[in-house]
Amino acid sequence: MHIRILGSAAGGGFPQWNCNCRNCRGLREGTLRATARSQSSIALSDDGENWILCNASPDIRAQIEAFPALQPARAVRDTAIRALILLDSQIDHTTGLLSLREGCPHEVWCSEMVHQDLTSGFPLFRMLGHWNGGLRWKPIELDRPFVIDACPALRFTPIPLRSAAPPYSPHRNDPHPGDNLGLLVEDSRTGGVLFYAPGLGQVDAPLLNWWMRRADCLLVDGTLWRDDEMIHAGCGSKLGSEMGHLPQSGAGGMLEVLDGLRGRKVLIHINNTNPILDEDSPERAELTARGVEVAWDGMSIEL
Repeated sequence: MHIRILGSAAGGGFPQWNCNCRNCRGLREGTLRATARSQSSIALSDDGENWILCNASPDIRAQIEAFPALQPARAVRDTAIRALILLDSQIDHTTGLLSLREGCPHEVWCSEMVHQDLTSGFPLFRMLGHWNGGLRWKPIELDRPFVIDACPALRFTPIPLRSAAPPYSPHRNDPHPGDNLGLLVEDSRTGGVLFYAPGLGQVDAPLLNWWMRRADCLLVDGTLWRDDEMIHAGCGSKLGSEMGHLPQSGAGGMLEVLDGLRGRKVLIHINNTNPILDEDSPERAELTARGVEVAWDGMSIEL
């Protein structure tokens, strides 16, 4: 299984265009040892030639330009993107579909709840229907594995996660299973197993013991270091838990969850305020001591 990190930041990227927090200011001024990051998305392949996108970042055009495997190579108009999987309907995970309109039709796998959001509050399916057949919806049935023809060795199992639907969702304050998914991806040829969950609000015993312990690599929510980080940084008024993100630190935090798991541990979807972006920070040192990595744009993993 080939895994390419196209983008590793949370919504807004790093540095965020309108943010002057310590991290964003330090990166712009060159006083912070850190690396710029685009908004979160990954690509998966079983052969290195045909690729499936997991989420479509607003930065997708630049991400394609940075990854030759996705660029046209077989015809005048061409792409190696064979299908897309949407794990939720958040703006930073779906807006890239607009930039892919010239390549329609696209095969898009998502849950019923995500499809509802993207035909109502944020009607991408209806909008893109005007471009060469638009988006061809492939329903994801919760907890039921599926295979995509373009990468037949990869078996995807969708896992409903506890998180929040986006503000424009008709059921924003009435969560439903399928609003936010994780994926267990198994390679039938190599036996490699990936657990991917860029938006993870809570980890209960079944999720930990049945899904996360099986993974050779865990690519999980690294949005915030502390639950009140946005408030502490002066960048917002909500707790991470209110936004559907489990912080790394504290009792029951992501680091405590990851302790004891055998798989390679990599944080993705990192908010611009998170101190782990500073490579000289004590928080980054703690990650290193615990054997936890921080994803970066262009990172490649093979399982």
